[in-house]
Amino acid sequence: MARTATTTPGNAARVLRIVHEGGPVSRAELTRRTGLNRSTVLALVGELVEQGLVHEELPTAGGSGSERPAGVGRPSAIVRAAPDVVAAAVTVEIDAVGVALVALDGTVRDRLVEPQTTVPGAADAVDAVARVLRTLTDRAPSLRVVGVGVAVPGIVRVEDGVVRDAPHLGWRDEPFAGPLAERLGLPVRAANDANLGAWAERLYGSARGVDDLVYLNGGASGIGGGIVSAGRPFSGADGYAGELGHTFVAANGIRCHCGAVGCLETEASRGALTAVTGTAPDDLDALATALADGRDTVERVVDRQVAALATAIRNAIHTVDPEVVVLGGFLAVLLGHVGDRVEDDVRAQTMAAMTDRLRIVPAALGRDVLVRGAAELGFADLLRDGTLRSTGVPASVGGPTSAGASVTTTTDTHETTADRDDAVEEARSA
Repeated sequence: MARTATTTPGNAARVLRIVHEGGPVSRAELTRRTGLNRSTVLALVGELVEQGLVHEELPTAGGSGSERPAGVGRPSAIVRAAPDVVAAAVTVEIDAVGVALVALDGTVRDRLVEPQTTVPGAADAVDAVARVLRTLTDRAPSLRVVGVGVAVPGIVRVEDGVVRDAPHLGWRDEPFAGPLAERLGLPVRAANDANLGAWAERLYGSARGVDDLVYLNGGASGIGGGIVSAGRPFSGADGYAGELGHTFVAANGIRCHCGAVGCLETEASRGALTAVTGTAPDDLDALATALADGRDTVERVVDRQVAALATAIRNAIHTVDPEVVVLGGFLAVLLGHVGDRVEDDVRAQTMAAMTDRLRIVPAALGRDVLVRGAAELGFADLLRDGTLRSTGVPASVGGPTSAGASVTTTTDTHETTADRDDAVEEARSA
């Protein structure tokens, strides 16, 4: 029989977020972090255990989490997030559609990428996600899928998941979260990929715990940017903030698809680096090896790209004053090749007081950065409510939604204007 709730709504979500974001933690530590009394924490953990969202275990001898006064009582139980409750993290690129199943405990349980022979349209991407997700869930039927998060290389209206402009995909004003939710029978949220990458690096990567950061990622669809300010995703009025790939860096530069001249993503591009090095577009390890050879023709391209990148970072610093700048994708490879040169060039053209604490670092999450960020979207409802509403993938995946299937998109008639903030923020809101 289901347990009758005896705790304040929202506190279960607080506990679940702590365990999800921070990893295994003792009940004693949960009591300290939440400021709740021990009996309340015990009840909250019990509710989460009953739903299968967390598990408890006694700490091993000498292990962490055994907080207690010497000789008093039993060691505090360790609370772990469930490894079988997962979010489907979707990434859409010009040449591939990928889906990963990311568990509440942070492990990537499985992943599959479906290469695309042509740039996928929105309907094509919905079909591809349905196929891939069905394959993944067939391989692991015991996993409970609670939601879907989609990382899109473009401008996304976060309250309804409409892709306003994804130029490299050729999408403009394309509904995506809604049709995908109807197809899957699962809650679906979509957001800009770099915004998700910034949040993932803040939660789990190179900028863990940093409240003010800028993230720049270089990939097949150009350069995306994301900003975290005062510990919150900086999304702007409609969720479009952070388009740092289109910051101005060169007066005599290349004309960009956005209509401007000298945008960062035209002056520093993966395509230019892979062309001069002769490496495959998606092989960053090969790119790093080729850059290490130090050929003159390659270094001339590197010099131009480093200059453009340093100017873009300077612009970002003067605008948002970050403590950390995180570089992902091919930009991380470029940083690894030139070492301190990027930071030195930035400091040389930036107001000195604004670089006192500045660090420019490579992304720590590697290929998982967008996956982890998209998974946070997939967990948004669960982490907001602390309640498991539905699990599993309906039989309708791969075909039209069957009668009676539960469909949820990012649009709710009772939402307020606060819901226009980046949907990532909901994943950690009490």
